[in-house]
Amino acid sequence: MNEAGYMSLALSLARRRKGLTHPNPTVGCVVVREGEIVGLGYHERAGYPHAEVVALEQAGDRAEGATVYVTLEPCTHFGRTPPCTDALIRAKVKKVVVAVQDQNPMVRGKGIQKLQEAGIEVVTGVLEREAYELNEDFFTYVTKKRPYVTLKLAQTVDGKIATLSGDSKWISSPQSRRFAHRLRAEATAVLVGINTVLRDNPSLTVRHIPFERQPTRVVIDPELDIPIDSDLVRDGIAQTLVVFSQRKPSKEEGLLRLGVQLLHMEEIDLTELLGELARRDILHLLVEGGAYTVSTFIREGLWDRLVLFQAPKLLGEGVSLSGLGIERISDCLNLKLRKGYRLGEDMVFEYVPVMERRLLKW
Repeated sequence: MNEAGYMSLALSLARRRKGLTHPNPTVGCVVVREGEIVGLGYHERAGYPHAEVVALEQAGDRAEGATVYVTLEPCTHFGRTPPCTDALIRAKVKKVVVAVQDQNPMVRGKGIQKLQEAGIEVVTGVLEREAYELNEDFFTYVTKKRPYVTLKLAQTVDGKIATLSGDSKWISSPQSRRFAHRLRAEATAVLVGINTVLRDNPSLTVRHIPFERQPTRVVIDPELDIPIDSDLVRDGIAQTLVVFSQRKPSKEEGLLRLGVQLLHMEEIDLTELLGELARRDILHLLVEGGAYTVSTFIREGLWDRLVLFQAPKLLGEGVSLSGLGIERISDCLNLKLRKGYRLGEDMVFEYVPVMERRLLKW
């Protein structure tokens, strides 16, 4: 197996924990000595040993003189756990192959430098693109001080996300809806506007797939209209955070008594809201709707990925994105297609903004 093969294995280990390590990155590690894999590891969750430490412990004495393949630059700082660079140096490894440099200002380049100063050979950039995309949410979180924002839309071929009456169940196929639960599982929080709550009474929980935790549910509700008997308030399955402006003391008291978290803002500003969510360790935010809420995130440029489920259906009149303030084709927002695949009868497209300045060049 060559370097790319070992790194591919490390990436597959990391993906097992995608969405479960927040606010930490997702990392996998493989230790190889004389062509034999002697240690495997991944970071299980925040506060647990990092991938390098797990793999080194499995390797034991065989780590000395070995080559270590790790999907992210080893850390150099004390957090909930000691620095991984120190563990690698103590283990007397010969070489460390790093897929991508950590974009965290506390680490960026320092881990590589410390290993080199200790006489360890360091190679970087093996499967860099794959490793970057795996932790793109974490990189956004540590550099922009806000969550990575994924927008999710299900639409017909003619671009409608609901009928004029608001009915949208179901535009997408069962396979697409199951995949949408994977998106929830990988997010720290799921956000909707109050209109979605009033119309659909959603639970916004992970179902239909294996899961270990539920994302926090965030509702933008300026006038605090969320019903006391709604599932988001009553089901107790996951934490619900309601963001509101209009004070209603008795309603607030009732919601707090039922375990709902409240965030009061004199005026709901998405930039400020995202900053507050980041301070609450929300690393990845999945915005599920409705049309006005998604349109607002797009208009304000506060998104990083759009996952678009397109069903082979025609609706004609219906609800679509609006309020983007675009009057000419030349002013359209240009998107870059990152991935496209089929789920059941639907096509799924993953887009990123063209104007987004990438931290790495490909």
